[in-house]
Amino acid sequence: MSETVDQAYQVCEQITREQARNFHYGIRLLPPPKRTALCALYALSRRIDDIGDGSLPPAEKAEALAEVRRSLRDIHGSSDPVLVAVADTARRYPVPVEAFDELVQGVEMDLSGRRYDTFNDLVGYCRCVAGSVGRLCLGVFGSRPDAQASRYADALGIALQQTNILRDIREDLLEGRVYLPQEELAGYDVELRVDEYGALHDPTGALATLIVDTARRARSWYAQGMRLLPLLDRRSAACTAAMAGIYRQLLDRIAADPPSVYDRRLSLSGWQKAGVAARALIGIGA
Repeated sequence: MSETVDQAYQVCEQITREQARNFHYGIRLLPPPKRTALCALYALSRRIDDIGDGSLPPAEKAEALAEVRRSLRDIHGSSDPVLVAVADTARRYPVPVEAFDELVQGVEMDLSGRRYDTFNDLVGYCRCVAGSVGRLCLGVFGSRPDAQASRYADALGIALQQTNILRDIREDLLEGRVYLPQEELAGYDVELRVDEYGALHDPTGALATLIVDTARRARSWYAQGMRLLPLLDRRSAACTAAMAGIYRQLLDRIAADPPSVYDRRLSLSGWQKAGVAARALIGIGA
């Protein structure tokens, strides 16, 4: 590995250590070559997400996303450290670089303020912003031959994104974003709004019921996605189990106490995340 490429990976590893509050617990279970590769993929994914979540005016966000698309077309000629690392990762592993374009497409949906009429519509969004990342990771992990491997990776990403949506209902609403399907909000007679204290308003408990039922559905996506684990080598399986386990434990906490997300952003402690990762590594699961 050249000095320039090595430095590029160091930049990506630093970004991952500082910003991957959940994923880093799984990534660090990988052997060094795969760990650095996944850090590169994370760093570029994070850059794309940060454009959507940042404070730039919408037009400037759209141009920044367009620039990411342009840079992906000439990724092997870039001098940007993150792109240098991703390009090297794509040379070493069968990573579907085109999946980054799907991630960009998902962030563009956010910029448009799009809302989702049905759950199937929402799945399309989740596939762009999270299933794409699952498929990118699978390119680094590798797997035993199975025609369903990519579908399992996609499903796991969609499960994680559904967890994010439940965790961030209030935060997203304050940003003008609503991901829960409009059909289901109407069916449960839920009007998403905050009260005078800035907490989600749920006078009848209908929102809590919707959250519990949505969490139950998300668990079925986890079950489908976890079929990927037997197809992976031990360290890649441990990484995947740790990342999925952290989010699944968070989902269980939300389902057990829906009002816990009404006025704050729920998260696991560092010790809880480390415990999930340790159990994944020794094969207990999470």
